[in-house]
Amino acid sequence: MNNVLVIGAGRSATACIDYLLSKSEENNWFVTVADANPELADSKIKEHPRGRGIWLDVTKPNDRRDILSRADLVVSLLPAHLHLMVAQDCIKLKKHLITASYVSHEMYRLGDEARDASLIFMGEMGLDPGIDHMSAMEKIHEIKKKGGQITAFRSYTGGLIAPESDDNPWHYKFTWNPRNVVLAGQGTAQYLENGKYRYLPYSRLFKSYEKINIPNAGDFEAYPNRDSLLYLKVYGLEDIPNIKRATVRNVGFCDAWAALIKIGLTDGSYPIHNCNKLSYHEWTDAYIPKGPGSLKDRTADFLGEKVDSPVMKKLEWLGIFRKKRITIDQATPALILENLLLEKWQLKQGDKDMIVMQHEFEYNLGGKKHLLTSSMVMKGEDEINTAMTKLVGLPLGIFARLIMQGKIKTTGVNIPVMKEVYAPVLRELDEYGVSFVEHEKIIG
Repeated sequence: MNNVLVIGAGRSATACIDYLLSKSEENNWFVTVADANPELADSKIKEHPRGRGIWLDVTKPNDRRDILSRADLVVSLLPAHLHLMVAQDCIKLKKHLITASYVSHEMYRLGDEARDASLIFMGEMGLDPGIDHMSAMEKIHEIKKKGGQITAFRSYTGGLIAPESDDNPWHYKFTWNPRNVVLAGQGTAQYLENGKYRYLPYSRLFKSYEKINIPNAGDFEAYPNRDSLLYLKVYGLEDIPNIKRATVRNVGFCDAWAALIKIGLTDGSYPIHNCNKLSYHEWTDAYIPKGPGSLKDRTADFLGEKVDSPVMKKLEWLGIFRKKRITIDQATPALILENLLLEKWQLKQGDKDMIVMQHEFEYNLGGKKHLLTSSMVMKGEDEINTAMTKLVGLPLGIFARLIMQGKIKTTGVNIPVMKEVYAPVLRELDEYGVSFVEHEKIIG
């Protein structure tokens, strides 16, 4: 195998492409980067002799299949809903496929066809999902191997702004897809606590966070992910009484985001007609009950906040009370909010992001109850070479290398929870500074 195709040249693609190009000479590979913006695709290649950037509108079947047919392995960094059409073509054309996105039910249904064609389809091979799966499974297998009985598993991951670049009251900036940040948590979070199913609807999610401490990073808030129960079987923890996966934010974020939800500004289900004729003040006013006082006073009263509370200061800083005109039309509330946040939460020149990840394992062994905490903290270099880009892109690149070199035998549609996958990927990630610090203690 000699030809790797990377579809999508966005933020998360940089580290993956750089890695593949760095290995191309010694492995006699050629790397093609395809994107709807050919200039962007070409810029990722940086004039490397073993790479090229090309145009591709992935929704055009003939163009898509023509480009896929020339590859041996496809790395798709497209939006998640576009993976399926690529996957179906990869089966017909007999091409291996890797993505960083959650594997959909529709994608899993292709498992038998992929296996029959001896194809490797690996999803969730990024940061979260990805590194979280691999680092968790390594510890789960280690605990089970020494005879431990796991009673609780909690996993926390967050893409944050590094303290030295934190210059706004939300203590947050965009380091990945802004749309996903705005729509995060919509649905109902499900997890297990003391053997009982727990459900948190979106309306209460950001008011139901817990506080955690991550060594060498500090105190944070974490709200439950929607998908915790899906991993009981995948992780081999079917009988465990406690499992929770959660997203990490800096202290104060969740209460303020809960306020945006209560007002109605994160809703993506309907358009605001003629919104480009409204100011942000008029837009917000349309959601707040009428009464005496200014919009800011009435908003504080509606939220049950003091007008000078930390939550209200965050909302005011965003600009939702300003009489500045909205610049887009026929947009949903979520899109209007996203457009506003793109300006306010943009990384500045020299800004560094920070990724935090922490797993907690409670298990019984030798008549004692143990707590094992495994933590990882990584900062980016600047606003381009972010930790987010590195930790999404490197696992993709490393696993692509393993496939191209014939070192992976497991076929079908999978996620990276088997030792054949996680052991070599984690070992190489450690060489890039992606390492976990462990603390263990007896708690009973």
